[in-house]
Amino acid sequence: MARQDYVGRFAPSPSGELHFGSLIAALGSYLQARAHQGHWLVRIEDIDPPREIPGAAHTILRQLEHYGLHWDGDVLWQSRRHDAYRAALDWLHQQGLSYWCTCTRSRIQQLGGFYDGHCRGRVTPPAEAAALRLQQRHPVHHFTDVLRGTLVADSAMAAEDFIIHRRDGLFAYNLAVVVDDHFQGVTEIVRGADLIAPTVRQISLYQHFGWPVPDYLHLPLALNHDGNKLSKQNHAPALPGGDPRPVIMAALHFLHQPDIPGWQDLPLAHILAQAVDNWSVADIPLAAAHNTSFSNAPH
Repeated sequence: MARQDYVGRFAPSPSGELHFGSLIAALGSYLQARAHQGHWLVRIEDIDPPREIPGAAHTILRQLEHYGLHWDGDVLWQSRRHDAYRAALDWLHQQGLSYWCTCTRSRIQQLGGFYDGHCRGRVTPPAEAAALRLQQRHPVHHFTDVLRGTLVADSAMAAEDFIIHRRDGLFAYNLAVVVDDHFQGVTEIVRGADLIAPTVRQISLYQHFGWPVPDYLHLPLALNHDGNKLSKQNHAPALPGGDPRPVIMAALHFLHQPDIPGWQDLPLAHILAQAVDNWSVADIPLAAAHNTSFSNAPH
């Protein structure tokens, strides 16, 4: 059923070029948005300079255009949104929903990996570097995924006072992504299954702010030959710069979407238009799978 108010997005970080796993997330979110006759936005999540590679953001945008994934409106750059993140942090502080924390990562690891509220109640910043934590008042223990049904969170993660501003002065991912998705009016977030775990933290932030919560759909991950997800950290090869059609067909095959007979003779725009018409969330597999070779795209 078409939703005229549907807004989806693809939000890569510029820590390297897009690879086949990135294409799965981009294509899945694009097709879901277009199948709903909605808008598809692109946001560059450039709020972690130590992890970013110069020029990667513009390379990513060129890759999306090369693969026919044209977005609506202007690209949103998180590096230009600091005032919005500070305003969100100020509001949480004014509501008594945040506090300073000087606990080290090693201390939290010794606790089993989840923070125990040790610094809760601290109202003024300490002399040393400190993080800001959300005072958790709306723990989310489960959520409904459009593809996977009800997903249950680790109870310790759901209850944790998690970081919203890092001790190194950078804005935390969970805060920035919620502020920006709300600002852009995103109604459904389609992304990889590696981001299932932090979803409950993001939903919790929506509830603290009193904002409507978007729907979530987590796609299967593409794996390398070692069984690890394709990622920039695992040195996944960048998307090839040649004919994009075999790669798009491989991505559609990975998502178990219907074949497009005679795709070799079709323009890329026609292939994508047929993919939108054929799009079926119900056919998407739940499990991660090994990367499909581009040469094995369906013929």
